[in-house]
Amino acid sequence: MKCRRHFFTLTVRVGDRMHKLIHVDGCGETGGGGKLLGGLLQGRQKPVKVNEDKGGLLRGIECFALDMDGTVYLGERWIDGAKDFLEAIERLGKRYVFVTNNSSKSPEVYVEKLGRMGLEAGVDKIITSGQAAIAYLKKHYPGKRVFLLGNDLLKQEFAGEGIYLEEERPEVVVTAFDTTLDYGKMCKVCDFVRGGLPYIATHPDYNCPTEEGFIPDAGAIHAFIHASAGRYPDRVIGKPNGDIIDYLVERTGAAKEKIVMVGDRLYTDIAAGKNNGLKGVLVLSGEASLKDLEESEVRPDLVFASVKEMIPFLG
Repeated sequence: MKCRRHFFTLTVRVGDRMHKLIHVDGCGETGGGGKLLGGLLQGRQKPVKVNEDKGGLLRGIECFALDMDGTVYLGERWIDGAKDFLEAIERLGKRYVFVTNNSSKSPEVYVEKLGRMGLEAGVDKIITSGQAAIAYLKKHYPGKRVFLLGNDLLKQEFAGEGIYLEEERPEVVVTAFDTTLDYGKMCKVCDFVRGGLPYIATHPDYNCPTEEGFIPDAGAIHAFIHASAGRYPDRVIGKPNGDIIDYLVERTGAAKEKIVMVGDRLYTDIAAGKNNGLKGVLVLSGEASLKDLEESEVRPDLVFASVKEMIPFLG
């Protein structure tokens, strides 16, 4: 008897977003009692199963490198089940660090924010693109005068690490997620970039998710600099690039094959893992949707609706 497969669409809410999933039933593939949501991607891509880890990948992970915005929280609000996820990691004797491309805040600010949200975490659990950029400057541009397009918190962090900040006669330009950006700053940074100075950026993200929606991030700043000065950054430090991963490995001491990058963005979080020897897990609680995954060349190892659904597979 010829086997027939039945296709039907499920619409699933993840946080404040709706995702359409194509479910396949028949020929030995079932819905698993509602546990399995199968997102079938057409064309040359293989089918993607959501909320599944049949190979036990997560059981073998020692260190979870977690994005923050859109992955564990939005604004000042935990994504459902995120705290339970963090507690489960530690209960199993594993560890986690937060790896964020958001360079508008210092590690101390993140620690304070997490404390307000009920999580006690030290600065040892925070890795930012700003920190990785400082490490890169110390290695490749020691003692150089740096023009930093960033807010006061980042400037304080750079100065505290011995980076010489200069507004008028810099030797290197560094751009970050500057939430205090104004027209005067825009003109100045474009002049320096147009003049041919080495041009470093903390991270490439186009938008930053908030409780109200998305706001322009560092990638949008790169776009206006390019429109005026005709250059994109010579080096981008943050995810998905290797500099922040090298900094992560150095900080944690974990082997790359024992680290998984978990995040909501394909082009930064997941690409950071897949391009640099780590595993990558996409969560659908922030920026990326299954439609984005269908159109992307970046293929995560696993896909979950949110970190909450990862808990049963940790150990």
